[in-house]
Amino acid sequence: MRHVSLFFAVLCLLIGTQTHAAKQPNIVIIMADDMGFSDIGCYGSEIKTPTLDKLAANGLRFTQFYNTSRCCPTRASLLSGMYQHQAGIGLMTGDNKLPGYRGELGRDVVSIAEALSTGGYRRYMSGKWHVTKHTRPQGPKDNWPLQRGFEKFYGTITGAGSFFDPATLCRANTFITPMNDAKYQPKTYYYTDAISDNAVTFLKEHAKDSPDKPVFLYVAYTTAHWPMHALPKDIAKYKGVYDGGFAKVRAARFERLKKLGLIDKDMKISARSDDWEKAPNKEWDIRNMEVYAAMIDNMDQGIGRIVSEFERQGTLDNTLIFYLQDNGGCAEGYGRYKPRKEYRTDYKPLGRDGFQTKIWPPMQTRDGRPVKSGPDAMAGPEDTFTGVGRGWANVSNTPFREYKHFAHEGGISSPLIAYWPKGINAKHNGNLESQPGHLIDLMATCVDVAGIKHPKEFAGNKIQPLEGVSLKPAFNGKKLGRTDALYFDHHLNGAIRDGQWKLVRYGDSGRNAKLHPWQLYDMENDRSEQNDLAKKYPDKIKELAAKWEKWAVRARVKPWPWKVD
Repeated sequence: MRHVSLFFAVLCLLIGTQTHAAKQPNIVIIMADDMGFSDIGCYGSEIKTPTLDKLAANGLRFTQFYNTSRCCPTRASLLSGMYQHQAGIGLMTGDNKLPGYRGELGRDVVSIAEALSTGGYRRYMSGKWHVTKHTRPQGPKDNWPLQRGFEKFYGTITGAGSFFDPATLCRANTFITPMNDAKYQPKTYYYTDAISDNAVTFLKEHAKDSPDKPVFLYVAYTTAHWPMHALPKDIAKYKGVYDGGFAKVRAARFERLKKLGLIDKDMKISARSDDWEKAPNKEWDIRNMEVYAAMIDNMDQGIGRIVSEFERQGTLDNTLIFYLQDNGGCAEGYGRYKPRKEYRTDYKPLGRDGFQTKIWPPMQTRDGRPVKSGPDAMAGPEDTFTGVGRGWANVSNTPFREYKHFAHEGGISSPLIAYWPKGINAKHNGNLESQPGHLIDLMATCVDVAGIKHPKEFAGNKIQPLEGVSLKPAFNGKKLGRTDALYFDHHLNGAIRDGQWKLVRYGDSGRNAKLHPWQLYDMENDRSEQNDLAKKYPDKIKELAAKWEKWAVRARVKPWPWKVD
């Protein structure tokens, strides 16, 4: 009798475990690179993104979701559920010898993959890593994806590079080239396709190896980061679309955003950055934006293949998919100017096994041609290198001001699409969620929906408690459990979002570091930050500035790596 009772006890335990595992959703986080708030169709764009539009129509769109305004700090924050300084990457991947600025994902945080490993998840990554200073083939590799919780990885360790021959391309822990990768040999190699295709391959392998286990898939595209590289078939779709110039496209997006309800109908658009009539190289600038659009179009096609694979496996209904972007549109001048020196003609072909050593010019194609930049090089092919430019970045960030790098809305605002048929009540499909969210909330959401706890210790290290809150309540129309403001700092560009109020400032982080005066905006009535209320509400400035200073000390923003008060 005792043995029978023990048998039934074990059986009940196994059934309970299987039931719990069955309830755990697959989790997919898809992040794009250097794209603005209005760059996808369901957020007002003319660019064709039918996959993302469909996910949004059958899920939620967050209207006030924030990133950290730069690529690697955003990745550190997303992966850890902490503000980027707490995760060790307050700036970029250089080491400033201060706790918040080590250029490495710290060991007092866990990655989402590490956290989900405690809950039975299989963990795969395809795309851009960019949270370590160690990027050479010989390592060290202790902060590479497989050493931070992922079981399979295909992608790049650094932050940018050619889409036809990416630098620091890896499979697992091994550097590869597009030519010598035995597992992936498409007819035409294009990195965005490669990221999508390898993600699909991981899912197919998962279905064979462990179909009873839930999946965590992190897909980190480099679209639409410079250089402007795209496939001819995708570029052709946008011929003539941008002939009207910056103001015309921006105005059309502004009207679509209002019609979609993503912005208030009374919102004022921020000032335009560039005058199309004064643009000296119109055909070149048109081509740059055609290629930019093609890059996004191709990414959406790839996301479609990923979604279709879950559908093929019969698991899409219980798959939570997030889509977001790492910062606002990019106004950087990389590739915008013709080099002062003549292009080299003595490059040697890299062959099958040679590695690209640089991610921006001067550089070469694998067959030995120089990569050209500036207005003489029409964007798209592998032997060109250009950035989309400030005028089009201003369009990307419609209706907001500023760009990647800044703490104004154009730098930190991202679309966030959440799709999960079994977790989002169908009556909320297509809804807009206006509660502010932040990257720090993604880890909290993942552990919440997975039914696990964020670890207090991991691999012998004490782990910082989470900063974010779960977004799950918003999936069904409920309030988030946030009790604190949201905070920002990058290169001394700081901000705090506290309810309807936003305090924001510019900072100069060079040799002569300088903090500019705080500005104050009412986000309920002026999200495009057109009416500075600092003089009208000096007490609110003092209150929020004190709150920001307290956070800056606690979150390792201070001490600064620059000599400023």
